[in-house]
Amino acid sequence: MTPPRSWALIVLLSLGFLATPLAAEVQQGSKQARIVVIGNVPLPVYENFRQRLRELGWTEGQNITIDYRWAEGQLDRLPDLAGEVVRLKPDLIVAITHRVALAAKNATTTIPVVFAQIQDPVGVGLVPSLAHPNGNLTGLSLQGLDLIGRRLELLKELVPSASRIAYLCNPDEPYSPAYLREVQRAAHALGMKEVFSAEVRRANEFEGAFASIMKQRLDGLIVEPNALTLAHSVRIAELAVEHRIPAMYADRRFMEPGGLMSYCQLLPAHFRRLADYVDKILKGVKPADLPVEQPTTFELLVNLKTAKALKLPIPQSLLLRADEIIE
Repeated sequence: MTPPRSWALIVLLSLGFLATPLAAEVQQGSKQARIVVIGNVPLPVYENFRQRLRELGWTEGQNITIDYRWAEGQLDRLPDLAGEVVRLKPDLIVAITHRVALAAKNATTTIPVVFAQIQDPVGVGLVPSLAHPNGNLTGLSLQGLDLIGRRLELLKELVPSASRIAYLCNPDEPYSPAYLREVQRAAHALGMKEVFSAEVRRANEFEGAFASIMKQRLDGLIVEPNALTLAHSVRIAELAVEHRIPAMYADRRFMEPGGLMSYCQLLPAHFRRLADYVDKILKGVKPADLPVEQPTTFELLVNLKTAKALKLPIPQSLLLRADEIIE
């Protein structure tokens, strides 16, 4: 008969084996970690995410499997898409944008969810606070309210005479009212007289919104970063140039079709940090113990070609601070 102490040792060893964390199982070759990325459409920056995972020791097909599910602009599909992913029982879900993250939050309280490209994680209801996310969600915030004021300062530097501006927004977004208030506060601090809220809820309303902006004879435009404006970045940039209104954007996607100026977080760095969060959770850190990270790296882009078309001289001080000049 095995002595009592030996039985105790066997039990402890068995419990230890059963409690082996995922990272240990992967190291021993007994399991591949499986994560599922849910987003709207594929983006080039996903390669930055995969590259960083490789640097951290995660090789697809060897110790990690990455699946993708795309909404393709059909946001009403997100609850079903999140439910489908949860039924796959992955080790972790990556949720891109707040609508996707909210769908994932509603679908599971146990599978870790790491989110990215979120405008206001607390305001949209993903986490109770940035420092203490609690639950099974954490991730990266894309923008702080202070960036709105910075964008307005840059627009004012480009157009010193600007006193009345438009804010193109979707008031149905949960963070939009707070962003509008911040635009108004920042405009007042800069001595501006008026902020006109140009509301757009559907894709067929952009032309009407720009017609209203022109009717008001406004001096400049700030575009709210949301699912609708990002999906129609080309049309918005074209309309701004067509109506000859100086516009400031929050994403470099507006720059390719002729956007005038953009001040935004550096997305490649954002998605590399996303991989760091995924790595930590796969190695045993709880989402609740990882504070939501706010942006730290930004880029200023200026389009000289568009500025010339609008007959706007770009101050040398602005050009010297630009991270990229499009000619």
